[in-house]
Amino acid sequence: MNNFQPQNEEVEAIRVLLCGPVGAGKSSFINSVNNVLQGRMTNEALASSTTSDQSFTKIYQTYKIKKEGKGNFYPFVFNDVMGLEDRTGVRPDDIKIALKGHVKDGYKFNPASSLSEDDPGYNSSPSISDRVHVLVCIYDANAPEMNQSVLQKMKEIREAASELGIPQLAILTHIDSACGETQKNLRNVYRSKHLKKKMGDFSSRLGIPMNCILLMKNYSDEIQLKPDVDTLILSALKLMVDFGDDYADKL
Repeated sequence: MNNFQPQNEEVEAIRVLLCGPVGAGKSSFINSVNNVLQGRMTNEALASSTTSDQSFTKIYQTYKIKKEGKGNFYPFVFNDVMGLEDRTGVRPDDIKIALKGHVKDGYKFNPASSLSEDDPGYNSSPSISDRVHVLVCIYDANAPEMNQSVLQKMKEIREAASELGIPQLAILTHIDSACGETQKNLRNVYRSKHLKKKMGDFSSRLGIPMNCILLMKNYSDEIQLKPDVDTLILSALKLMVDFGDDYADKL
């Protein structure tokens, strides 16, 4: 990651868009990546630990990660969006617009209506760097059941990304809460039959291949970095950046 540079010289940074339901861990994943790359605990993307079904994230915000001990940033960025609640969440049409780079940083999502071309938050002439280069669907592996309404929204967003040729990955979070063996030892994560079934169910519901679904433990209650947590985070980040870079190189 320290040596990474986009293949396409016109691309300033690989843009990773995170989408998923409320509480799945989108903002926490951004913080977790920042933790690992900064070598310390951070809180760049404000996250909520409440069980509310209302999204804590309200605006379209780009998160850059500063290089440790340097004044510049890594050449990849994350975009966090409002959660995919049943009635009050972000509208799939807004995500589709964001995929093409038409949503300005700081735009406040309106669950009642989608962004229009005459709105101040609409970017009428997006650059290659404004466009999304990889879509990441995030879901809670510990959820008691899969919300059909949310999954339908995710499928709709995935289909729009597929039409644009944008690569997609999925992350199942909270794996330590979902599986006792994994909670004891994160190195058992891909040996867990329970989590393997969760991956299979999610793959069949959303249509994402098994080898594009990653298991994740975000930093949550820790106050110090842990190598096994870092490994999962960096493995996911490497895939996201590689997939996004390959797509950006074709633009």
